[in-house]
Amino acid sequence: MQFRSSDSDEDNQDLAEINIIPLVDVMLVLLIIFMVAAPLSLTGIQVNLPQTKARGAAFDQKRIVLSIDPQGVYYLEDLRIPSEHLAERLESTFGPQSNKQLYIRADRKVLYEHVVDAMSAAKLAGVEKISMLTQPLDRPLAR
Repeated sequence: MQFRSSDSDEDNQDLAEINIIPLVDVMLVLLIIFMVAAPLSLTGIQVNLPQTKARGAAFDQKRIVLSIDPQGVYYLEDLRIPSEHLAERLESTFGPQSNKQLYIRADRKVLYEHVVDAMSAAKLAGVEKISMLTQPLDRPLAR
């Protein structure tokens, strides 16, 4: 009994080739979906941002956003944070990150005291840069 190894080697060799074109197609579609969906992810908590004439800089997609609603309630992303635990929560959120940057979305009717408290908690948590998000004058206010 004699086996023909040459035929079986050729068959196995054909099966070992991987076609990556479908993988690339899927990855491109996912990339486009995330590019379209990323700007929509900012809308979590409903706040009426103050309007300004100045144009803001582009903001980092790996951002951490602290929202303050009109009643002065704090939200880290979509999670409600009691004011007495804000500094602790920010410290645990940033952890050992090297670039600690916080974006604050405060409603235009929120008391200044709540914004200052948020900024103070961020500084206590080791945040190096705080940015305030606003609405450009040429865009209508979100209601």
